[in-house]
Amino acid sequence: MTAPLLLVDGHYLLHRAWYGFPTRITSRDNTIDRTGVFGFAALLRKAQAEHAERAEIFVAFDSENGSQSRAGQDSAYKAQRPTPEPGLIKSLALVKKALDHTGVRWLEQDGCEADDVIATLTTSACAEGRAVDIMTSDKDYIQLLSDLSVRLLNTGVAMERRYTAGAHILPRYGVLAEQWPDFRALMGDPADNIPGIRGIGAKTAARLLTNGRRLENVPDEELRPAWTAQWQQVLRWREMIKLDTKTAVPDSLLTTTPTTPLPMAGQVLEALDLW
Repeated sequence: MTAPLLLVDGHYLLHRAWYGFPTRITSRDNTIDRTGVFGFAALLRKAQAEHAERAEIFVAFDSENGSQSRAGQDSAYKAQRPTPEPGLIKSLALVKKALDHTGVRWLEQDGCEADDVIATLTTSACAEGRAVDIMTSDKDYIQLLSDLSVRLLNTGVAMERRYTAGAHILPRYGVLAEQWPDFRALMGDPADNIPGIRGIGAKTAARLLTNGRRLENVPDEELRPAWTAQWQQVLRWREMIKLDTKTAVPDSLLTTTPTTPLPMAGQVLEALDLW
């Protein structure tokens, strides 16, 4: 029987590990910070135990030049983000070694953001009849929830709020999951430095997109002149927000079999001689 799939946004989980632990995890001589790799291994193990015991786990990372394509459309894209801390960068290589040790497959596709790799794998898995959970806090993935077999999993919140499915989106935001790029293009996405149109917040954006409208279908009489003047920019922002479901990824990335139970984080660091 084909296993359900848990796709993990690798940089999301690493950032959560690095910044989310109340105390730093160090080597036994207290000279090297191991919080990133320890936290990543611990959080992934906990997610498997609580939500994905029978699932295949796959992790996707942003490549260093992953934002280049979208930044080519708008140089402001993600330009506000600070340079990662050196310890965080060093942790990434160790996380990949830890994944190799535990048998969890991962991919950092040159020139691609993890979002697009995950969107592509989600689309292909759903076409094969597999249920897919995406472990992330990134709202860009909401657009994938138009498929009823896809859910978002955020283990950083209370248990009863961890899953987001397509049925949650209209009551919560006033738009359908497939309208998410249109919605965010109008109101903006601060995480990616997409400003949206001044004067349009969530309620106004939802009103303009009522009844499943897309940006092309919004009547001119509902738009202020200042909004109309920015409409071509809005269309460009929407294309930047859209996830690429046809990213060229290697064949046979997924095994369709459940990932074996992951070891404790301390055991992983011990096996890799990181203590």
